[in-house]
Amino acid sequence: MGDEILLSMTGITKSFSGVMALKDAGLTVARGEVLGLIGQNGAGKSTLLKVLTGALARDRGTVRFEGAVVDFRTPQDAQAGGIAAIYQEINLVPLRSVAENIFLGREPRRWGLIDWRRMNSQAAQLLGQFDIRVDVRQPLNQFNTATQQMVAIARAIGQRSRLVVMDEPTSSLDDREVAVLFDVIRQLKARGIGVIFVSHRLDELYAVCDRVTVMRDGMTVADQPMASIGKLELVASMLGRSLEEVKQFGATAFHEDFAPRAAKVLEVAGLKSAPRVAAVDLDVREGEIVGLAGLLGSGRTETARAIFGIDRAQAGTIRFGGLQTGFRSAQDAIRAGIGFCSEDRKTEGIVPDMSVRDNLTLALLPQLTRHGVIDQIRQREIVDRLVKRLGIRLASADQKIRELSGGNQQKVLLARWLCMQPRLLILDEPTRGIDVAAKAEIQGLIRELARDGLGVLMISSELEELTEGCHRVRVLRDGRSVAAFDHEQATEHAIMNAMAHGPAEVSHAGA
Repeated sequence: MGDEILLSMTGITKSFSGVMALKDAGLTVARGEVLGLIGQNGAGKSTLLKVLTGALARDRGTVRFEGAVVDFRTPQDAQAGGIAAIYQEINLVPLRSVAENIFLGREPRRWGLIDWRRMNSQAAQLLGQFDIRVDVRQPLNQFNTATQQMVAIARAIGQRSRLVVMDEPTSSLDDREVAVLFDVIRQLKARGIGVIFVSHRLDELYAVCDRVTVMRDGMTVADQPMASIGKLELVASMLGRSLEEVKQFGATAFHEDFAPRAAKVLEVAGLKSAPRVAAVDLDVREGEIVGLAGLLGSGRTETARAIFGIDRAQAGTIRFGGLQTGFRSAQDAIRAGIGFCSEDRKTEGIVPDMSVRDNLTLALLPQLTRHGVIDQIRQREIVDRLVKRLGIRLASADQKIRELSGGNQQKVLLARWLCMQPRLLILDEPTRGIDVAAKAEIQGLIRELARDGLGVLMISSELEELTEGCHRVRVLRDGRSVAAFDHEQATEHAIMNAMAHGPAEVSHAGA
Protein backbone atom coordinates (compact mmCIF):
# COMPACT_ATOMS: atom_id res chain seq x y z
CA MET A 1 0.00 0.00 0.00
CA GLY A 2 1.28 3.43 -0.88
CA ASP A 3 1.48 6.29 1.65
CA GLU A 4 0.18 8.97 -0.71
CA ILE A 5 -3.36 10.06 0.13
CA LEU A 6 -5.70 9.53 -2.81
CA LEU A 7 -8.97 10.64 -1.24
CA SER A 8 -9.72 12.73 1.82
CA MET A 9 -13.23 13.61 3.05
CA THR A 10 -13.35 15.83 6.13
CA GLY A 11 -16.13 17.55 8.08
CA ILE A 12 -18.87 16.26 5.77
CA THR A 13 -22.27 17.38 7.03
CA LYS A 14 -25.62 16.72 5.37
CA SER A 15 -29.19 17.14 6.59
CA PHE A 16 -32.59 16.36 5.10
CA SER A 17 -35.51 18.58 6.16
CA GLY A 18 -33.70 19.46 9.36
CA VAL A 19 -32.76 15.85 10.19
CA MET A 20 -28.99 15.38 10.41
CA ALA A 21 -27.82 12.47 8.22
CA LEU A 22 -24.07 13.23 8.41
CA LYS A 23 -22.28 15.22 11.09
CA ASP A 24 -18.59 16.03 10.52
CA ALA A 25 -18.09 12.62 8.92
CA GLY A 26 -15.09 11.68 6.87
CA LEU A 27 -12.66 9.07 5.58
CA THR A 28 -9.32 8.79 3.81
CA VAL A 29 -8.01 6.33 1.23
CA ALA A 30 -4.39 6.02 0.17
CA ARG A 31 -3.24 4.93 -3.27
CA GLY A 32 -3.31 1.16 -3.49
CA GLU A 33 -5.30 0.83 -0.27
CA VAL A 34 -8.51 -1.10 0.36
CA LEU A 35 -10.65 0.70 2.96
CA GLY A 36 -13.49 -1.18 4.63
CA LEU A 37 -16.51 1.04 5.37
CA ILE A 38 -19.01 -0.42 7.82
CA GLY A 39 -21.93 0.53 10.03
CA GLN A 40 -25.47 -0.51 10.80
CA ASN A 41 -28.52 0.61 8.83
CA GLY A 42 -28.88 4.38 9.04
CA ALA A 43 -25.26 4.89 10.06
CA GLY A 44 -24.65 7.22 7.10
CA LYS A 45 -22.46 5.06 4.83
CA SER A 46 -24.65 5.41 1.75
CA THR A 47 -25.15 9.15 2.27
CA LEU A 48 -21.39 9.71 2.59
CA LEU A 49 -20.71 7.74 -0.60
CA LYS A 50 -23.46 9.62 -2.45
CA VAL A 51 -21.79 12.89 -1.46
CA LEU A 52 -18.48 11.54 -2.77
CA THR A 53 -19.91 10.41 -6.11
CA GLY A 54 -21.97 13.56 -6.75
CA ALA A 55 -25.41 12.00 -6.18
CA LEU A 56 -25.95 14.34 -3.20
CA ALA A 57 -24.68 17.84 -2.47
CA ARG A 58 -23.04 18.24 0.93
CA ASP A 59 -24.00 21.08 3.28
CA ARG A 60 -20.46 21.47 4.62
CA GLY A 61 -17.10 19.77 4.43
CA THR A 62 -14.22 19.22 2.04
CA VAL A 63 -13.48 16.50 -0.49
CA ARG A 64 -9.95 16.22 -1.86
CA PHE A 65 -9.14 13.77 -4.63
CA GLU A 66 -5.59 13.38 -5.92
CA GLY A 67 -4.58 16.45 -3.93
CA ALA A 68 -7.19 18.82 -5.38
CA VAL A 69 -10.46 20.02 -3.82
CA VAL A 70 -13.34 18.57 -5.84
CA ASP A 71 -17.08 19.14 -5.88
CA PHE A 72 -18.70 16.60 -8.17
CA ARG A 73 -22.22 17.74 -9.06
CA THR A 74 -23.32 14.46 -10.68
CA PRO A 75 -22.22 10.82 -10.72
CA GLN A 76 -21.10 11.43 -14.31
CA ASP A 77 -18.75 14.15 -13.06
CA ALA A 78 -17.28 11.76 -10.50
CA GLN A 79 -16.88 9.06 -13.13
CA ALA A 80 -15.11 11.46 -15.47
CA GLY A 81 -12.92 12.52 -12.56
CA GLY A 82 -11.70 8.99 -11.93
CA ILE A 83 -14.15 7.56 -9.38
CA ALA A 84 -16.24 4.51 -10.29
CA ALA A 85 -19.06 3.18 -8.11
CA ILE A 86 -20.54 -0.30 -8.09
CA TYR A 87 -23.79 -0.57 -6.17
CA GLN A 88 -25.62 -3.55 -4.72
CA GLU A 89 -28.56 -2.75 -6.98
CA ILE A 90 -27.18 -3.44 -10.45
CA ASN A 91 -27.62 -0.32 -12.58
CA LEU A 92 -27.11 -1.53 -16.14
CA VAL A 93 -29.19 -1.85 -19.32
CA PRO A 94 -30.70 -5.36 -19.42
CA LEU A 95 -31.57 -5.45 -23.14
CA ARG A 96 -28.14 -4.27 -24.29
CA SER A 97 -25.32 -6.76 -24.82
CA VAL A 98 -22.71 -7.50 -22.16
CA ALA A 99 -20.07 -5.65 -24.21
CA GLU A 100 -22.33 -2.64 -24.73
CA ASN A 101 -22.93 -2.40 -20.98
CA ILE A 102 -19.22 -2.51 -20.22
CA PHE A 103 -18.41 0.24 -22.74
CA LEU A 104 -21.65 2.24 -22.55
CA GLY A 105 -20.85 5.89 -23.32
CA ARG A 106 -17.22 5.21 -24.28
CA GLU A 107 -17.55 2.74 -27.15
CA PRO A 108 -14.36 2.29 -29.25
CA ARG A 109 -14.88 3.80 -32.68
CA ARG A 110 -13.38 3.56 -36.14
CA TRP A 111 -14.17 6.04 -38.87
CA GLY A 112 -16.88 7.50 -36.58
CA LEU A 113 -18.66 4.17 -36.17
CA ILE A 114 -18.62 1.73 -33.25
CA ASP A 115 -15.83 -0.81 -33.65
CA TRP A 116 -17.86 -3.84 -32.60
CA ARG A 117 -15.04 -6.32 -33.05
CA ARG A 118 -12.65 -4.39 -30.81
CA MET A 119 -15.36 -3.67 -28.24
CA ASN A 120 -16.38 -7.32 -27.98
CA SER A 121 -12.75 -8.42 -27.77
CA GLN A 122 -11.91 -5.95 -25.01
CA ALA A 123 -15.07 -6.83 -23.09
CA ALA A 124 -14.19 -10.52 -23.19
CA GLN A 125 -10.66 -9.70 -22.04
CA LEU A 126 -11.91 -7.66 -19.09
CA LEU A 127 -14.31 -10.40 -17.98
CA GLY A 128 -11.51 -12.92 -18.36
CA GLN A 129 -9.86 -11.29 -15.35
CA PHE A 130 -12.81 -12.63 -13.35
CA ASP A 131 -12.64 -16.04 -14.97
CA ILE A 132 -16.02 -15.26 -16.61
CA ARG A 133 -16.34 -16.84 -20.08
CA VAL A 134 -19.57 -15.72 -21.75
CA ASP A 135 -20.70 -14.58 -25.16
CA VAL A 136 -20.39 -10.81 -24.68
CA ARG A 137 -22.64 -10.23 -27.70
CA GLN A 138 -25.68 -11.62 -25.83
CA PRO A 139 -28.14 -9.34 -23.94
CA LEU A 140 -27.23 -8.86 -20.30
CA ASN A 141 -30.60 -10.16 -19.08
CA GLN A 142 -29.75 -13.60 -20.45
CA PHE A 143 -27.29 -14.08 -17.56
CA ASN A 144 -27.72 -14.62 -13.82
CA THR A 145 -27.33 -11.91 -11.19
CA ALA A 146 -23.77 -12.94 -10.30
CA THR A 147 -22.61 -12.51 -13.90
CA GLN A 148 -24.39 -9.16 -14.11
CA GLN A 149 -22.56 -8.05 -10.97
CA MET A 150 -19.24 -9.06 -12.54
CA VAL A 151 -20.16 -7.05 -15.64
CA ALA A 152 -20.75 -3.99 -13.45
CA ILE A 153 -17.34 -4.47 -11.84
CA ALA A 154 -15.66 -4.97 -15.24
CA ARG A 155 -17.29 -1.74 -16.45
CA ALA A 156 -15.82 0.16 -13.49
CA ILE A 157 -12.36 -1.29 -13.96
CA GLY A 158 -12.48 -0.65 -17.71
CA GLN A 159 -12.99 3.06 -17.06
CA ARG A 160 -9.39 3.33 -15.82
CA SER A 161 -10.61 4.72 -12.51
CA ARG A 162 -8.18 5.66 -9.74
CA LEU A 163 -10.76 4.89 -7.03
CA VAL A 164 -13.40 2.17 -7.09
CA VAL A 165 -16.31 2.17 -4.64
CA MET A 166 -17.83 -1.29 -4.07
CA ASP A 167 -21.11 -1.30 -2.14
CA GLU A 168 -21.90 -4.88 -1.01
CA PRO A 169 -20.34 -6.32 -4.21
CA THR A 170 -20.49 -9.93 -2.96
CA SER A 171 -24.20 -9.97 -2.07
CA SER A 172 -25.12 -12.01 -5.16
CA LEU A 173 -21.89 -13.99 -5.61
CA ASP A 174 -21.09 -17.55 -4.62
CA ASP A 175 -17.86 -18.54 -2.82
CA ARG A 176 -15.90 -19.13 -6.04
CA GLU A 177 -16.98 -15.80 -7.51
CA VAL A 178 -16.12 -14.02 -4.25
CA ALA A 179 -12.62 -15.51 -4.35
CA VAL A 180 -12.18 -14.28 -7.94
CA LEU A 181 -13.40 -10.81 -6.97
CA PHE A 182 -10.92 -10.67 -4.10
CA ASP A 183 -8.12 -11.56 -6.52
CA VAL A 184 -9.19 -8.67 -8.75
CA ILE A 185 -9.22 -6.30 -5.77
CA ARG A 186 -5.65 -7.34 -4.99
CA GLN A 187 -4.73 -6.64 -8.61
CA LEU A 188 -6.23 -3.16 -8.28
CA LYS A 189 -4.14 -2.56 -5.16
CA ALA A 190 -0.98 -3.63 -7.00
CA ARG A 191 -1.78 -1.07 -9.72
CA GLY A 192 -2.11 1.73 -7.14
CA ILE A 193 -5.90 1.95 -7.39
CA GLY A 194 -7.77 2.73 -4.17
CA VAL A 195 -10.87 0.74 -3.19
CA ILE A 196 -13.68 1.56 -0.75
CA PHE A 197 -15.24 -1.79 0.17
CA VAL A 198 -18.64 -1.74 1.91
CA SER A 199 -19.68 -5.04 3.48
CA HIS A 200 -21.44 -6.38 6.55
CA ARG A 201 -19.58 -9.67 6.37
CA LEU A 202 -16.71 -9.36 8.81
CA ASP A 203 -14.68 -12.19 7.31
CA GLU A 204 -14.62 -10.35 3.97
CA LEU A 205 -13.25 -7.22 5.61
CA TYR A 206 -10.39 -9.13 7.19
CA ALA A 207 -9.71 -10.94 3.90
CA VAL A 208 -9.16 -7.88 1.66
CA CYS A 209 -9.12 -4.64 3.65
CA ASP A 210 -6.06 -2.79 4.91
CA ARG A 211 -7.98 -0.40 7.12
CA VAL A 212 -11.54 0.02 8.38
CA THR A 213 -13.70 3.09 8.98
CA VAL A 214 -16.75 2.65 11.21
CA MET A 215 -19.80 4.93 11.03
CA ARG A 216 -22.59 5.30 13.53
CA ASP A 217 -25.44 7.83 13.71
CA GLY A 218 -24.02 9.85 10.81
CA MET A 219 -20.56 10.19 12.32
CA THR A 220 -17.19 8.53 11.81
CA VAL A 221 -16.54 6.79 15.13
CA ALA A 222 -13.46 4.67 14.36
CA ASP A 223 -10.65 4.47 11.83
CA GLN A 224 -8.02 1.79 12.39
CA PRO A 225 -5.75 -0.64 10.57
CA MET A 226 -7.62 -3.89 10.03
CA ALA A 227 -4.89 -5.89 11.74
CA SER A 228 -5.18 -3.86 14.95
CA ILE A 229 -8.89 -4.35 15.67
CA GLY A 230 -10.59 -7.60 16.66
CA LYS A 231 -13.99 -8.74 15.49
CA LEU A 232 -15.64 -8.22 18.86
CA GLU A 233 -14.24 -4.69 19.12
CA LEU A 234 -15.47 -3.99 15.58
CA VAL A 235 -19.00 -5.13 16.43
CA ALA A 236 -18.95 -3.13 19.66
CA SER A 237 -17.92 -0.01 17.75
CA MET A 238 -20.74 -0.46 15.23
CA LEU A 239 -23.29 -0.84 18.02
CA GLY A 240 -21.99 2.02 20.17
CA ARG A 241 -20.43 -0.01 22.97
CA SER A 242 -16.83 0.07 24.18
CA LEU A 243 -15.04 -3.25 24.44
CA GLU A 244 -14.56 -2.71 28.18
CA GLU A 245 -18.26 -2.00 28.63
CA VAL A 246 -19.51 -5.05 26.74
CA LYS A 247 -17.24 -7.34 28.77
CA GLN A 248 -19.08 -6.21 31.88
CA PHE A 249 -22.54 -6.95 30.51
CA GLY A 250 -24.47 -9.49 32.49
CA ALA A 251 -27.81 -11.20 32.08
CA THR A 252 -30.78 -8.88 32.57
CA ALA A 253 -33.77 -10.10 34.50
CA PHE A 254 -37.18 -10.49 32.94
CA HIS A 255 -39.54 -7.87 34.26
CA GLU A 256 -42.39 -10.35 33.88
CA ASP A 257 -42.74 -14.11 34.01
CA PHE A 258 -44.01 -15.07 30.55
CA ALA A 259 -44.13 -18.84 31.18
CA PRO A 260 -44.34 -19.94 27.53
CA ARG A 261 -46.47 -22.94 26.66
CA ALA A 262 -44.81 -26.15 25.56
CA ALA A 263 -46.29 -26.63 22.09
CA LYS A 264 -44.07 -25.57 19.20
CA VAL A 265 -45.91 -23.44 16.67
CA LEU A 266 -42.93 -23.11 14.29
CA GLU A 267 -39.93 -25.39 13.64
CA VAL A 268 -37.30 -24.55 11.01
CA ALA A 269 -34.38 -26.87 10.24
CA GLY A 270 -31.58 -26.43 7.68
CA LEU A 271 -33.41 -23.62 5.87
CA LYS A 272 -31.70 -22.38 2.72
CA SER A 273 -32.89 -19.56 0.51
CA ALA A 274 -30.37 -18.02 -1.90
CA PRO A 275 -28.46 -15.81 -1.77
CA ARG A 276 -28.44 -14.87 1.93
CA VAL A 277 -29.85 -17.86 3.85
CA ALA A 278 -27.52 -20.87 3.97
CA ALA A 279 -28.46 -23.01 7.00
CA VAL A 280 -30.92 -21.68 9.58
CA ASP A 281 -32.45 -23.60 12.49
CA LEU A 282 -34.97 -22.11 14.91
CA ASP A 283 -38.26 -22.79 16.66
CA VAL A 284 -40.95 -20.76 18.37
CA ARG A 285 -43.39 -21.99 20.99
CA GLU A 286 -46.88 -20.70 21.71
CA GLY A 287 -46.70 -17.72 24.05
CA GLU A 288 -42.98 -17.27 23.47
CA ILE A 289 -40.92 -14.39 22.06
CA VAL A 290 -37.84 -15.58 20.16
CA GLY A 291 -35.35 -12.94 19.10
CA LEU A 292 -33.38 -13.15 15.86
CA ALA A 293 -30.04 -11.33 16.12
CA GLY A 294 -27.24 -10.67 13.64
CA LEU A 295 -25.45 -7.90 11.83
CA LEU A 296 -26.97 -6.37 8.72
CA GLY A 297 -26.46 -8.88 5.91
CA SER A 298 -26.60 -11.91 8.21
CA GLY A 299 -29.84 -13.17 6.64
CA ARG A 300 -32.36 -12.23 9.32
CA THR A 301 -34.96 -10.58 7.08
CA GLU A 302 -34.38 -13.15 4.32
CA THR A 303 -35.07 -15.95 6.81
CA ALA A 304 -38.37 -14.32 7.78
CA ARG A 305 -39.33 -13.85 4.13
CA ALA A 306 -38.61 -17.52 3.37
CA ILE A 307 -40.71 -18.68 6.32
CA PHE A 308 -43.57 -16.41 5.25
CA GLY A 309 -43.49 -17.63 1.64
CA ILE A 310 -42.32 -14.38 0.03
CA ASP A 311 -39.02 -15.97 -1.02
CA ARG A 312 -38.63 -19.60 -2.07
CA ALA A 313 -36.84 -22.04 0.23
CA GLN A 314 -34.40 -24.24 -1.71
CA ALA A 315 -33.68 -26.69 1.10
CA GLY A 316 -34.58 -27.50 4.68
CA THR A 317 -37.89 -28.07 6.43
CA ILE A 318 -40.52 -25.74 7.86
CA ARG A 319 -43.12 -27.16 10.26
CA PHE A 320 -46.02 -24.98 11.32
CA GLY A 321 -48.50 -26.20 13.89
CA GLY A 322 -46.79 -29.60 13.84
CA LEU A 323 -47.29 -30.11 10.10
CA GLN A 324 -44.49 -29.92 7.53
CA THR A 325 -45.12 -27.18 5.05
CA GLY A 326 -43.44 -24.83 2.63
CA PHE A 327 -45.66 -21.88 1.86
CA ARG A 328 -45.72 -21.06 -1.84
CA SER A 329 -46.92 -17.53 -1.22
CA ALA A 330 -47.58 -15.04 1.55
CA GLN A 331 -51.30 -15.68 1.05
CA ASP A 332 -50.75 -19.33 2.01
CA ALA A 333 -48.89 -18.27 5.16
CA ILE A 334 -51.61 -15.80 6.12
CA ARG A 335 -54.33 -18.40 5.66
CA ALA A 336 -52.36 -20.82 7.84
CA GLY A 337 -52.15 -18.28 10.66
CA ILE A 338 -48.94 -16.26 10.26
CA GLY A 339 -48.60 -12.47 10.24
CA PHE A 340 -45.54 -10.51 9.11
CA CYS A 341 -44.74 -6.88 9.95
CA SER A 342 -42.02 -5.81 7.52
CA GLU A 343 -38.98 -3.76 8.49
CA ASP A 344 -39.82 -1.09 5.91
CA ARG A 345 -43.06 0.27 7.32
CA LYS A 346 -43.45 3.05 4.76
CA THR A 347 -42.97 1.07 1.53
CA GLU A 348 -44.00 -2.47 2.50
CA GLY A 349 -46.48 -1.83 5.31
CA ILE A 350 -48.79 1.14 5.20
CA VAL A 351 -50.70 2.49 2.22
CA PRO A 352 -50.10 6.20 2.96
CA ASP A 353 -53.17 7.75 1.34
CA MET A 354 -55.63 5.15 2.59
CA SER A 355 -57.51 5.64 5.85
CA VAL A 356 -56.49 4.08 9.13
CA ARG A 357 -59.62 1.90 8.91
CA ASP A 358 -58.76 0.52 5.48
CA ASN A 359 -55.09 0.01 6.38
CA LEU A 360 -55.98 -1.86 9.55
CA THR A 361 -58.40 -4.25 7.84
CA LEU A 362 -56.46 -4.65 4.59
CA ALA A 363 -55.57 -8.32 5.15
CA LEU A 364 -59.09 -9.07 6.41
CA LEU A 365 -60.95 -7.50 3.47
CA PRO A 366 -61.67 -10.82 1.69
CA GLN A 367 -63.53 -11.99 4.82
CA LEU A 368 -65.35 -8.68 5.19
CA THR A 369 -66.54 -8.56 1.59
CA ARG A 370 -69.71 -10.15 0.22
CA HIS A 371 -70.49 -9.83 -3.50
CA GLY A 372 -67.98 -6.99 -3.78
CA VAL A 373 -69.48 -4.98 -0.89
CA ILE A 374 -67.60 -4.44 2.39
CA ASP A 375 -69.53 -5.13 5.60
CA GLN A 376 -68.87 -1.68 7.05
CA ILE A 377 -70.60 -2.38 10.37
CA ARG A 378 -68.36 -5.36 11.11
CA GLN A 379 -65.31 -3.47 9.82
CA ARG A 380 -66.07 -0.55 12.14
CA GLU A 381 -66.52 -2.89 15.14
CA ILE A 382 -63.16 -4.57 14.51
CA VAL A 383 -61.33 -1.26 14.01
CA ASP A 384 -62.86 0.37 17.11
CA ARG A 385 -61.99 -2.67 19.27
CA LEU A 386 -58.35 -2.83 18.15
CA VAL A 387 -57.82 0.94 18.24
CA LYS A 388 -58.93 0.86 21.87
CA ARG A 389 -56.96 -2.28 22.78
CA LEU A 390 -53.68 -1.05 21.26
CA GLY A 391 -54.13 2.58 22.34
CA ILE A 392 -53.81 3.95 18.81
CA ARG A 393 -53.96 7.74 18.96
CA LEU A 394 -55.86 9.26 16.03
CA ALA A 395 -58.42 11.91 15.24
CA SER A 396 -60.66 9.50 13.34
CA ALA A 397 -60.48 6.05 11.78
CA ASP A 398 -61.12 7.83 8.48
CA GLN A 399 -57.89 9.82 8.90
CA LYS A 400 -55.14 9.04 6.40
CA ILE A 401 -52.55 6.82 8.02
CA ARG A 402 -49.65 8.96 6.78
CA GLU A 403 -50.82 11.65 9.19
CA LEU A 404 -50.15 9.44 12.23
CA SER A 405 -46.87 9.26 14.12
CA GLY A 406 -44.48 6.39 13.40
CA GLY A 407 -45.42 4.62 16.62
CA ASN A 408 -49.12 4.78 15.87
CA GLN A 409 -48.54 3.60 12.30
CA GLN A 410 -46.72 0.59 13.73
CA LYS A 411 -49.64 -0.11 16.07
CA VAL A 412 -52.01 -0.07 13.09
CA LEU A 413 -49.82 -2.68 11.36
CA LEU A 414 -49.86 -4.84 14.50
CA ALA A 415 -53.64 -4.48 14.61
CA ARG A 416 -53.85 -5.51 10.94
CA TRP A 417 -52.44 -8.91 11.81
CA LEU A 418 -54.21 -9.28 15.15
CA CYS A 419 -57.60 -9.04 13.47
CA MET A 420 -56.58 -12.15 11.51
CA GLN A 421 -56.12 -14.03 14.82
CA PRO A 422 -52.71 -15.47 13.91
CA ARG A 423 -50.82 -18.18 15.78
CA LEU A 424 -47.42 -16.71 14.88
CA LEU A 425 -46.40 -13.09 14.36
CA ILE A 426 -43.08 -12.24 12.66
CA LEU A 427 -41.86 -8.75 13.54
CA ASP A 428 -38.94 -7.26 11.60
CA GLU A 429 -37.47 -4.30 13.54
CA PRO A 430 -40.84 -3.44 15.17
CA THR A 431 -39.53 -0.39 17.04
CA ARG A 432 -37.21 1.12 14.42
CA GLY A 433 -37.78 4.80 13.73
CA ILE A 434 -40.18 5.52 16.60
CA ASP A 435 -39.64 7.58 19.74
CA VAL A 436 -38.76 6.19 23.14
CA ALA A 437 -42.27 6.42 24.60
CA ALA A 438 -43.88 4.72 21.59
CA LYS A 439 -41.15 2.07 21.63
CA ALA A 440 -41.99 1.17 25.22
CA GLU A 441 -45.67 0.88 24.28
CA ILE A 442 -44.91 -1.42 21.33
CA GLN A 443 -42.66 -3.60 23.49
CA GLY A 444 -45.41 -3.83 26.10
CA LEU A 445 -47.93 -4.84 23.45
CA ILE A 446 -45.64 -7.60 22.19
CA ARG A 447 -45.29 -9.01 25.71
CA GLU A 448 -49.05 -8.83 26.18
CA LEU A 449 -49.66 -10.71 22.93
CA ALA A 450 -47.24 -13.43 24.03
CA ARG A 451 -49.02 -13.77 27.38
CA ASP A 452 -52.22 -14.37 25.40
CA GLY A 453 -50.53 -17.36 23.69
CA LEU A 454 -49.26 -15.81 20.46
CA GLY A 455 -45.86 -17.03 19.24
CA VAL A 456 -43.56 -14.14 18.23
CA LEU A 457 -40.40 -14.20 16.11
CA MET A 458 -38.77 -10.78 16.52
CA ILE A 459 -35.86 -9.40 14.49
CA SER A 460 -34.06 -6.49 16.13
CA SER A 461 -30.73 -4.69 15.78
CA GLU A 462 -31.06 -3.36 19.32
CA LEU A 463 -29.40 -5.82 21.66
CA GLU A 464 -31.13 -4.41 24.71
CA GLU A 465 -34.49 -5.10 23.09
CA LEU A 466 -33.48 -8.73 22.57
CA THR A 467 -31.93 -9.35 25.98
CA GLU A 468 -34.75 -7.76 27.93
CA GLY A 469 -37.76 -8.77 25.86
CA CYS A 470 -37.15 -12.30 24.57
CA HIS A 471 -37.34 -15.75 26.09
CA ARG A 472 -34.64 -16.99 23.75
CA VAL A 473 -32.32 -15.44 21.18
CA ARG A 474 -31.03 -17.11 18.02
CA VAL A 475 -27.96 -15.52 16.38
CA LEU A 476 -27.33 -15.59 12.61
CA ARG A 477 -24.00 -14.96 10.91
CA ASP A 478 -23.51 -15.08 7.14
CA GLY A 479 -26.87 -16.80 6.70
CA ARG A 480 -26.23 -19.53 9.28
CA SER A 481 -27.44 -20.20 12.80
CA VAL A 482 -24.35 -19.87 14.98
CA ALA A 483 -25.69 -19.62 18.53
CA ALA A 484 -28.85 -20.02 20.62
CA PHE A 485 -29.31 -18.54 24.09
CA ASP A 486 -32.08 -18.81 26.65
CA HIS A 487 -32.96 -15.63 28.51
CA GLU A 488 -30.43 -16.07 31.30
CA GLN A 489 -27.60 -16.68 28.80
CA ALA A 490 -28.62 -13.93 26.36
CA THR A 491 -26.32 -11.13 27.48
CA GLU A 492 -25.25 -8.41 25.07
CA HIS A 493 -21.68 -9.67 25.37
CA ALA A 494 -22.67 -13.23 24.45
CA ILE A 495 -24.73 -12.10 21.45
CA MET A 496 -22.01 -9.78 20.13
CA ASN A 497 -19.41 -12.50 20.58
CA ALA A 498 -21.55 -14.84 18.46
CA MET A 499 -22.09 -12.16 15.79
CA ALA A 500 -18.35 -11.48 15.65
CA HIS A 501 -16.88 -14.96 15.82
CA GLY A 502 -19.45 -17.60 14.90
CA PRO A 503 -20.03 -21.01 16.49
CA ALA A 504 -16.51 -22.26 17.26
CA GLU A 505 -15.46 -19.18 19.21
CA VAL A 506 -18.88 -19.00 20.92
CA SER A 507 -18.41 -22.52 22.30
CA HIS A 508 -14.91 -21.61 23.43
CA ALA A 509 -16.08 -18.41 25.08
CA GLY A 510 -18.75 -20.23 26.98
CA ALA A 511 -16.44 -23.01 28.10
